[in-house]
Amino acid sequence: MKPIIKLFITFLALSFIWQNNAQAAPRIHLTNQYKFAVRPVVKTAARSSSNLILLTDSKALVKRRPMGYYFRRISRTVRREISAKSAMVMDAMSGDILYSRNPDLPRQPASTIKVLTGIIAIDSLHKNDLVPVSRYAARMPRSKIYLRPGHEYKAKDLINALLLVSANDASVALAERIGGTEKTFSHLMTARARSFGATHTVCKSASGLTHRGQHTTARDLAKIFNHAMQNPVFAKTMERVRYRASSGQLFTTHNKALWRVRGAVGGKTGYTARARQTYVGSFRRNNHELVVAIMGSETMWDDIKYLVQYGFAKEKLQDRERMALRANEKLLRHFKLVDFTTGRKPLHIATVLR
Repeated sequence: MKPIIKLFITFLALSFIWQNNAQAAPRIHLTNQYKFAVRPVVKTAARSSSNLILLTDSKALVKRRPMGYYFRRISRTVRREISAKSAMVMDAMSGDILYSRNPDLPRQPASTIKVLTGIIAIDSLHKNDLVPVSRYAARMPRSKIYLRPGHEYKAKDLINALLLVSANDASVALAERIGGTEKTFSHLMTARARSFGATHTVCKSASGLTHRGQHTTARDLAKIFNHAMQNPVFAKTMERVRYRASSGQLFTTHNKALWRVRGAVGGKTGYTARARQTYVGSFRRNNHELVVAIMGSETMWDDIKYLVQYGFAKEKLQDRERMALRANEKLLRHFKLVDFTTGRKPLHIATVLR
């Protein structure tokens, strides 16, 4: 047989072996680290366009369907369905903003401002301190628990009344006990808000009833509530569904999110004709905690539900991206580049990338 024919047959045989090896070895692309996950596989090799084979000892990148579909769907729902004029979703631990709509728009706070009244009262009074009720406090409009002027009530009962059932008469009674007058107490509220980083909040009443010049923002409400929840007495009060006062009165919280929304920890509702529906609350799921604040809503409970779903979906998506990034970085340490034409000693890919 002529040498040229032998050479041709050898070339065909080598080509056939080459194609079989290339088909058996899956290609590995590092183009998008967020669409891949690390799974254990047997030792594999992927041939590049150059004369290099990418080797792994025990792992390879396997494509995984991204979670983005659910997140995009809830994002559309939030954009379409949220009625609040102002809203914000904040990570309670890091302070990162997960969602916002006009977060710095000043609006009347309604009863959500009672968060400040409650935290100041908790810090200033012992739970069994007696609080007298003036005629002015007793004449406050609803919502109220109908305190009797001239009588004294335990501080713990009034604090639970203002935080659970938004009692305006209890708010003013506590304000007068601590500050002397409601006006003086409102200055304490503004100062406490500033100490929490809520620089766009101005308080004119202890109850949140509409007053000229009184305002806050969704961002400030989220900051105020997040700081207040660091107080264990305040947090425990916010978690309650019912409380029975020393007088025998039973208070049932206005915060329906506690049984309507999974993961609800505590929250404060509010409403006036000027402010419309307002809310600020905390929610916890899978080691994540959110603070949700809304102002000027017409469908408060639906808004809360959608914003909570959005917040946790975004947290989960970010977790997956961080996990994929760490996994890919760890995986690169196992890759080696081998020049199969020269048989050189394998090099770590990190060395080549440098």
